[in-house]
Amino acid sequence: MKKLIIAIFTIYMFGCFHPANGQNKQNIPSSNGDVQHWVKQHFAKGKIPPFSFKYGGKSSNGFIKNWQFSTQKLASKEPNSEETQFTWTDKKTGLVVKCNVIVFSDFQAVEWVLKFSNTSKNNTPQIENVAVTDQSFQVTEKGNFILHRAKGSDAARVDFQPIDEKLEVGKNVYMTPAGGRSSDKTAFPFFNIEMPGGQGIMVAVGWTGKWYADVVQTNENSVTLKSGMEKMNLKLLPGEEIRTPKISLLFWKGDDRMVGHNQFRQFILAHHSRKINGKFAEYPLSGSFDYGDPAPCGEYECLAEEFATALVKRYKQFDILPEVFWLDAGWYTGCNGLVKGGQWHLNVGNWTVEKERFPNGLRPVADAVHKTGAKFMVWFEPERVRPETQIDKEHPEWLIKLPKNNNYLFNLGNKDALLWMTDYITDFIKKEGIDYYRQDFNFDPKPYWDASDAPDRVGMSEIRHIEGLYAFWDSLLVRFPNLLIDNCASGGRRLDLETTSRSAPLWRTDYQYGEPNGYQCHTFGLNFYLPVHGTAIYKTDGYTFRSGLGATAVLNWEVTGKNSESIPSIQKRIQDYKNLRPYFYADYYPLTESLNNQTDSVWLAYQLNRPEKNDGIIIAFRRGECPEETISVKLRGIDDGADYELTDDDSGKKTVVKGAELRKGLSLSINEKPGSLMFWYKKKN
Repeated sequence: MKKLIIAIFTIYMFGCFHPANGQNKQNIPSSNGDVQHWVKQHFAKGKIPPFSFKYGGKSSNGFIKNWQFSTQKLASKEPNSEETQFTWTDKKTGLVVKCNVIVFSDFQAVEWVLKFSNTSKNNTPQIENVAVTDQSFQVTEKGNFILHRAKGSDAARVDFQPIDEKLEVGKNVYMTPAGGRSSDKTAFPFFNIEMPGGQGIMVAVGWTGKWYADVVQTNENSVTLKSGMEKMNLKLLPGEEIRTPKISLLFWKGDDRMVGHNQFRQFILAHHSRKINGKFAEYPLSGSFDYGDPAPCGEYECLAEEFATALVKRYKQFDILPEVFWLDAGWYTGCNGLVKGGQWHLNVGNWTVEKERFPNGLRPVADAVHKTGAKFMVWFEPERVRPETQIDKEHPEWLIKLPKNNNYLFNLGNKDALLWMTDYITDFIKKEGIDYYRQDFNFDPKPYWDASDAPDRVGMSEIRHIEGLYAFWDSLLVRFPNLLIDNCASGGRRLDLETTSRSAPLWRTDYQYGEPNGYQCHTFGLNFYLPVHGTAIYKTDGYTFRSGLGATAVLNWEVTGKNSESIPSIQKRIQDYKNLRPYFYADYYPLTESLNNQTDSVWLAYQLNRPEKNDGIIIAFRRGECPEETISVKLRGIDDGADYELTDDDSGKKTVVKGAELRKGLSLSINEKPGSLMFWYKKKN
């Protein structure tokens, strides 16, 4: 098995970056044949490829056409795709640049990743400013170029807020996260470049560190995109290789930019979501053990075996079972909320079970869960280690430490550390009967990487750590074919194409727990790009329940006392959720404006449409300070000539409306504030 881990780690030894000089201009592909032609045109002998870098101080645009070039067809791991490896070799220094390109036949999409390797016995010259994509795209039409993007996660109501930015000739828009987590605060690695003529490019970056994307309108009918890892200036030692971020481009044409967003959502489901036995793995409806223990207890620092198993039986007794029981932080050695120093965050690095509260380990809790037919998920934060914990004492050589900082970074770029952690977590999952794995990451790794780099090896620590993270997750997914990974990093601060391919965020933000208006905003913004994400539902009333809906969700309502939600209400909402979940994989249409939708004085509404079934849902909220009782919304994906039956979810009242009327404007009214409504609609035969 260790050979397997080493092999997976080696696969991810790629890396690099930053802007170089833009080059070829090319009309954007409009069909799959065009995408294949685009690849053949750009990845070819004597051509400048759509990436760039500096080598020994010189731009690759000036020499790469003269390097030895070869191509090789590869066996693609994805259905409906074709993978080719293009290779450029510098015989003088032994540097080899390989680019693995995948063209998808079911979408107008292409993606690639680079690998740099040193095949000589000497160090290479410096490699720097690697732009994994460095390409200009032009259209024949003239008009506005608009960049549709989003903010990252900062535990705020504005998390994932959509931003629509009209481009100006010569003025670039530069995007990068605040630190070393890929969707932290300032940027989100998914965006849409809308172009004149009803067309554009959906772009996704796969790098779970500090990526960048630079977009600039170069003239009245063209735009240039550069993207990669933000800082890299290094030499490669003999036999060494590194990988870069992955870039994904999906070309779209249609009436408006939502065509691109919805094609991309389906692309993510088809090619960048967890599969089990070759089929899309649906993420679960989760249930929490935590109902707010009295101070000074926090998280699960006071939860014990007997109480945990009793809660499981309670759920079973009331017929309100979730699909997975979720044990979060605080179950490990040293955590005891009743004593000083017993807080969960002070004891990460002790990955042994707290014996005082769980004398038989976590297995009795897992067994109780499994008896109900549910799954068991447990929280870990393997990349953070606190002083004097198990890992700090036993393996300080695997930790990156900074002066005056009590968070230590467990170095996944160290092969020995990676193998140990993979084996340790594997054994723990087996021993304790864990079904799903939750990984958190609550601090910024970028300063640790920077401190570890030699002056002529800038970026190497980040590259190795990210490669190690992918190898770690992939090894777990190989060892446990039915495993699901819940990706958390202080909420949703590690969302990118690579993590999305292996995991999903069941807890997408650490924003104020249970505040429904913020949850509405997060759903509204994330749905433009990612179909699978979730948050908590704290109450069963329509406003709170609908605010927390998504393709996955966490039930955080109390079931232990007089403040509990009523059992019939909980039962109804669980069934409601299961009925609604399939719609969150469908086409998404915002029905209200993105701008200023964080205030409490507005409506927020959206539509989810299933074209293959000719049905959908409409969800709308009138917030507490909103003066308007009625708004009009225009539905999308509707057949003008057909009749549609609309059903009010609250009253059950049915109405038949012409499709043309729904497209022109459907009146929505909510008397109370705050208040919500939901309509089901279906095309009549």
